This record gives sequence, structure tokens and C-alpha cells, in this order.
Amino acid sequence: MKIVVIGDSGIIGTKLANRLRQQRHEIVAASANSGIENLSGKVLARALQGAQVIIDVSNAPSFGERAVPEQVDASSCKVLAKEAPPGVAHHVALSVVGIERHPENSYCRAKLVQEQLIKASNIPFTIIRSTQFFESVWTIVQSSTVGERVHLSPALFQPVSSDDVADAVAEVAVGMPLNRIVEIAGPERLPIDEFVRQYLHAAKDPRTAIPDVHARFFGAELDDLSLTPGDNPMIGQIRFEDWLRTVCEASHHPEC
Repeated sequence: MKIVVIGDSGIIGTKLANRLRQQRHEIVAASANSGIENLSGKVLARALQGAQVIIDVSNAPSFGERAVPEQVDASSCKVLAKEAPPGVAHHVALSVVGIERHPENSYCRAKLVQEQLIKASNIPFTIIRSTQFFESVWTIVQSSTVGERVHLSPALFQPVSSDDVADAVAEVAVGMPLNRIVEIAGPERLPIDEFVRQYLHAAKDPRTAIPDVHARFFGAELDDLSLTPGDNPMIGQIRFEDWLRTVCEASHHPEC
């Protein structure tokens, strides 16, 4: 099966492309790093020619840039327009759990529009909404630190391993289109400050995690529904403490 992976150079895209190649699928990598600059023109058309599945796991360079919505929307429009010819049987897109609950975040607004474009395209689709990846914890710590204290919302959090997300996207992509949104989350649901406390301990980081109901998460105040999935999500297999042990022992994380 010919599968185009848009965003192949990102954390999910790299793992996803490797998994699909191991299953002996023909993978076309579609990103600036693979020579398909800005997903535009004849280069994009050639990449999509003969593809049965399109997987979009692309990301924006920054969560805070005003241009993010335009970047995501323009990319989606180009891809959907090129998919219109016969042959593409499944459009799979990776999105974010709870994006409709964060209108103040430009990235969430853009991903929501992207979902709407996909649903309106008449192309069979599956949208996979994921909770935050384990790998995002370091960024959360950095953005929430004041001196030696890390101020964090005690809202519930259910992050997931990027390996589990890549596995789920690969499985969904080679199956029948679901024509709906599905969610994936990690196996544990705890307050954000507790996850960060575990991380700081594993990383031997002297900073202290402080629960603060008014602490903002990339601009938003949270409650227990903000970052957690709805009923019956897919659940990853990798526990946070096991992931921490692996990355810290292998020094794969900035602070480990």
C-alpha cells in the first residue's frame, strides 16, 4: 500500500514512517525535510499520485505564533484538494484532545478548523485526537517555572507515550476509515503537578512543583475536563514512570 506521511520528520511522523515501512508499505515522506517544501504545487501532486492513504501528523513550528492558524489551514486545503482524484481511500489526521475547549489558543483553533475541513471533504477519514505526549513535560516545566518553583494547575492530566500514539496511528491508517474522531490517552490520570513532580524527581531536578489553580497551561486556565479524553478512548500501554526510567537512563531528555 502506498502511504503518504505528511510531517514525517516530527516525533510521531518519524516513528510512524518506520513502523509502516517495517510492515512493507511504500512510504512517501512529505515534509520540507524530505524535499516537499511547503506541500505545494506539482511536487505535492507527484507525492500523492497513486497513494491509497494520506496521514497528516504535521505540526506548527510554534504554539504562540499568530500565523499558526493560517499555516495549518493552508496546508490542509492543499492536501485535500490534491486528494480529490480517485485512489485515496483514507485520510488520517492527528489532532489534540480538548481543542474545542481552548479557543484562546491559536494552535487549537487551527486544528479545529483542520478537522472541519477534513470532515467536509467527502474523502473517507479518521481523526485521532491525542492527549499531550510524555515528551511535552519538560516544556511544561520550563514554561511554568518561576525561580525554583514550578507553578502548575492541579487539573487532571492523562499524557501518553509518543510510541503508543505512533502505534495507534499506524493501526488506524491501514484499517477501514471510521469517518469520526477517536481519542488516545495514557494509562494514568493524575493532576498535572503530580506528573511533573515525578519528572523532577527522576531528573534529579531541584525545582519544586507547586499546585496552583490559577496557573495557566499555555495561556489557559484548566479544569479536570480540559486535557482529558471522553468516554472509551484508546489507552496506551506505556506508563509514565517506565518512560521516565528509560529516557533518563539513556539521557534522551533535556534534563535527564
